[in-house]
Amino acid sequence: MATYTIIGGDQKPYSSVTADDIRRWIADGRLNAQSLAREENDTEWRSLSAFPEFADVFAAGSAPPPLTAPVAGASEGQDAALQLVKGPAIGLKVTAIVGLVLVVVGLVFNILMLNGVHIGPQQMYDPQMQKLFNTLGGGLGIVQDIIGGIVGVVVLIGASKMQKLQNYQFALTASIVAMVPCISPCCVFGLPFGIWALVVLNKPEVKSQFS
Repeated sequence: MATYTIIGGDQKPYSSVTADDIRRWIADGRLNAQSLAREENDTEWRSLSAFPEFADVFAAGSAPPPLTAPVAGASEGQDAALQLVKGPAIGLKVTAIVGLVLVVVGLVFNILMLNGVHIGPQQMYDPQMQKLFNTLGGGLGIVQDIIGGIVGVVVLIGASKMQKLQNYQFALTASIVAMVPCISPCCVFGLPFGIWALVVLNKPEVKSQFS
């Protein structure tokens, strides 16, 4: 059975609405011919009178609504969603960029360590311990830096898609990844911005606008 997302009289989207629900709400006066709706797998908003399956409901001589009505309503909903995601998306971008900068710095230090360069106070220098430290710390550090770089790129791409209302699942994943202390590109910013992004992404009026 097909389900729909509709824009109610309160201008909020309601998902997983059945055709029977829509017919009942029309009868109750909660929806009319100009109310905006789209099928769950569709991205185009249309007035209810444009759906053939509801033609009989509006067959009592009502004129079709102006073509500009659905476009305006959809545009307003998208503009509102874009404003809501703007802040957390920028925050996640900052998190990713700072994390990537730290990864580059870390790679430089770890490569130097692997090549036997002494890092630290000279008075604490012990050739054997330094060699072991350089081998373990440098090698493991490079692996961690590579993982951190990949995570940072994922968060950056996810934030960009979120800001454009594209690929909801990718944006959601990037928000969650940014919050995880062990893999977040920058824990200081990742946790608050990740939580903020999740709260916004779970708003129905935002989720419904993703393509």
